[in-house]
Formats: sequence, C-alpha cells, structure tokens
Amino acid sequence: MPVKVFGSPASAEVARVMTCLFEKDVEFQLIRVDSFRGAKRLERPKLHPHGESITFDDGHVTLVESRKILRHIADADKYKEQGNKELFGPGALERASVEQWLQTEEQNFNVPSAEMIFSLSYLPADMPLDGRGRGMPPPPAAAGGMHPAHRQHMERMEEMRQRFEKSRKDLGKLLDIYEQRLYETEFLAGDVFTLADLAHLPNADRIASDPRSAHLIQSRENVSRWWYDISSRSSWKRIKALQRPPSPAEAPF
Repeated sequence: MPVKVFGSPASAEVARVMTCLFEKDVEFQLIRVDSFRGAKRLERPKLHPHGESITFDDGHVTLVESRKILRHIADADKYKEQGNKELFGPGALERASVEQWLQTEEQNFNVPSAEMIFSLSYLPADMPLDGRGRGMPPPPAAAGGMHPAHRQHMERMEEMRQRFEKSRKDLGKLLDIYEQRLYETEFLAGDVFTLADLAHLPNADRIASDPRSAHLIQSRENVSRWWYDISSRSSWKRIKALQRPPSPAEAPF
C-alpha cells in the first residue's frame, strides 16, 4: 500500500515531505486537501483533529509534523536501500550534524522566514528592500482625519512593515552564520545534500523568489551558491511543477 500524503503542495510542510519522498524514490499518493473547503475536507479530521496542513499515513504509522516525517522516511528500514541513501549523512558524525542543522532550521530559520513570507503577502509589490519608501502608506501618526477603515488598513500595513523589518534583521544575522558555514562545507551538514538542506527549501524558495527579499540570499556568495545547488535538484523541480497553477487549457470547466 503506497504512502498517503494529505495536504496541498503549496503548503511548506507538504512540499518539504514530498521532496523527501521524491529523493527516496518512495511511491506515494497525494490526496489534495484544502483546509477550508472541498470534497476531501471531511476525511482529514479522522487522522488529524487539529487542522495542521499535513497528514502522513504510512501503513501503521501516522505523522503530522513535517520534520518528524522527514526523519521517518530517511531512517525507515523499508526505504533505506532505495533512492538517496545519504539524507542523514554517510555516518554517525554526519548524522549528528544533520540533527543539529535540522534544529537550527526549525528553531532559528523557520520562524523569521515564515514571518517574512506572511508580511510580504500584505505589503506592496514595489516596496523597497528596507521596507520604506515608494509604495508604502504614511505611518499611522500622519493619518489623522481619515476614514476609520482606511486608518485601520494603514495601521495594518505599518504592523506588517515592522514585522518584515524584524524578520529581515533576524534572518540576516542567521544567514551570516550560514555564509561562514558554507564557506567551510558544500552543504550545511557536510559535503553531501541531506535533510538539513532539504528542510530549508520551501521557505527559502519564497524568499529567493520575491524581489523584496531575494537580496538576503543573493548578497551572500556562499549562501547563494548553496541555494542554487539545492533548488536545482530534480526533486525540488518536481515540487515547483506541482505548485504551478494549471494553464487555461488544463483548468477544469
């Protein structure tokens, strides 16, 4: 019975897990689930009562957290001899390094990157890199006498600008550490691609794809080289293809 993945490829959690499945050549069935609507909506609470964005079903194993799922796929005996065999590194020392960088991704990269992606979804597309200038509304203090709805919108934009700025600074400091590490090794946990790199792909892709945030990666030579290498993998290209909206010819009537 093939693995079942419940969720949407647009979700970072689902994209992370599917990339790992592609790397390991594990056959799976994607059951697309919209968290808010759709025919499959009622299937999900049976497995996942809290409404997170992924449920992973592998026979008698059901998991709902993407990094735990990555570890399961990479370490399960039944998948060890297929696909990429070095996702946990070639030895015990490398495995410890993979675990360290997986924790760094979860605790230090994921939160500010998700915060940045969220704030950018609200902010003007022509916003300069520092979050100010053309395309931004005036700060709330200058908004006296405006309609309450307009003032509320402006306050929301200012909140998002501040959230963007904080995440930009936090990510900048972290990526400076990555820059030094990637000067020493080709990938985060050593000289082979592992789960440590794979886990970064969904959020890093959003940052690298947006002109307002891409500078965070492009301005760091080793981080930029690393990003090119990991985002060029065939497993991630397959995810990107699944994430594309259907063309008019493919769209259902």
